[in-house]
Parts: sequence; structure tokens; C-alpha cells
Amino acid sequence: MSNNPHAYRATARKVAAAIFAVLCIGASSVASAALFEDDEARRAILELRQRVEAQRVAAERQVQEQRQDTDQLRRSLLELQTQIESLRGEIARLTGQNEQVLRQLADLQRQQKDISQSVDDRLRKVEPGKVSVDGHEFIADPNESRDFEAALAIFRKGDFPAAQSAFTDFIKRYPQSGFRPTALFWLGNAQYANRDYRGAIGNFRALLTAAPDHPRAPEAVLSIANCQIELKDNAAARRTLDELVKTYPQSEAAGAAKERLARLR
Repeated sequence: MSNNPHAYRATARKVAAAIFAVLCIGASSVASAALFEDDEARRAILELRQRVEAQRVAAERQVQEQRQDTDQLRRSLLELQTQIESLRGEIARLTGQNEQVLRQLADLQRQQKDISQSVDDRLRKVEPGKVSVDGHEFIADPNESRDFEAALAIFRKGDFPAAQSAFTDFIKRYPQSGFRPTALFWLGNAQYANRDYRGAIGNFRALLTAAPDHPRAPEAVLSIANCQIELKDNAAARRTLDELVKTYPQSEAAGAAKERLARLR
């Protein structure tokens, strides 16, 4: 190193200048780096704010859409509820109409039944119908049945003169009636009770001629024999009783005839 003071100071100044330059360069680099980092940070912050804003906007949009969907759903539910109430009202109305129709139908059916019953009753009063008397079935006019039952009711009361007249009138009024054989039988019994024995025999024989297989025929033969006994014609009574036993051997009247034959002999 030179011992020249001027040279030393110059060198020192150069060294100092160099050091200063280096420091300046370093400070500049640090400043540049700091500036660079600030820009990056600002950009990052800006981007973050933008993302946050975008998310906020998206969230608000989603919330708005959900509100709209919720409002639409509420309106739909309200409309559905209104429709349900309307349907309930319609169902109630139809149910009421249906009940009314059912009541009207029931009333009509009841009226129809009453009318049918009334018609049937009237027809039974005027139209011939099937009847059964003494096991014999036939078709008879309602008036015919009524008059026969009336005459029989008189006989059963024990009013034999009136019964004789009633059965006589009946046979004249209905000469072809299915009741005729039975009417002849009761007429003969009424005459027997009135001691008209010959008249009774005539009607009992008329019954046997008209219907020899009639259920009352064996009783009619026995009644003829009873009339003959009352007329003191025992011989005729025996012949009649023998005829009864031969013609109707299985009848109850035949059993009674055998007992009377035993007494007459």
C-alpha cells in the first residue's frame, strides 16, 4: 500500500463508493422484491374478493330461486287444497243426491209393491182360482167360493133350516160348480137334521151319481142307510149297508156299516 495520504483517501472513497453502490443495489433489489410481493398479494386479495362475491351472488341467486320454488310450491299446495275442498263439496252433494235417489227408489218400489198387492187382491176377488175341498181340487169363481163358505158357516152354527136353503140356492146358482158334490153332501145332512129323510136320500144319491169316487161318497152311502132306518125301512138299509161294505171296504164308513148290520140282523 502506498504511504501517500491522498492516494489512501482516494482509495477509501472508492471503496466507500463501491460499498454504497452495493448497498444501493441490494436495497433496490429488496424494494423491487417487496413491490413484487405487494402486487401478488393485491391480486390474490382481488381474486379472493371476486370469488367471494361470485359465491355470494350465486348463493343469493340460489336462495332467491329456492324462495321462488317455495312460493310456487305454496301456491300449488293452496290450489290443491282448494281442489280437494271443491271435490269434498262435490262428493257431499253427490252423496246427498244419491241418498235422495235411493229414498225415491225405495218409495217407488214400495208403491209398486202396494199397487201389485192391490191388483192381486182385486184379481183374486174377480178371477177364478184353484181351491181344494175334501181333497178335491178345482177352479172356482171367488163369488162361488164365498157363497159356499157362507152356507157351510150357517150349517156349522146349527141353523139347519137356513143351511138347507143356502145350499139349495147355491146348487141352483152354480149347477156346474166343483163345490156341487160337497154342497149336495151338506144339503143332505141339513135335510136329515130337519127330518127331511126322503129329500136327503135324493141329494145323497145325486152326489154318488155325480162323483162316485168323491171322498164324501162312503159317508153319503152311510147317511142313506141312516135315513132309511129313520123311515123304518130296515131291509133297504141292510141292502145299502151291504153295498157300502162292498163298494168302499177300506173306508171308515164301511166299519160303521158292519156294526149297524150286526144290529139290524
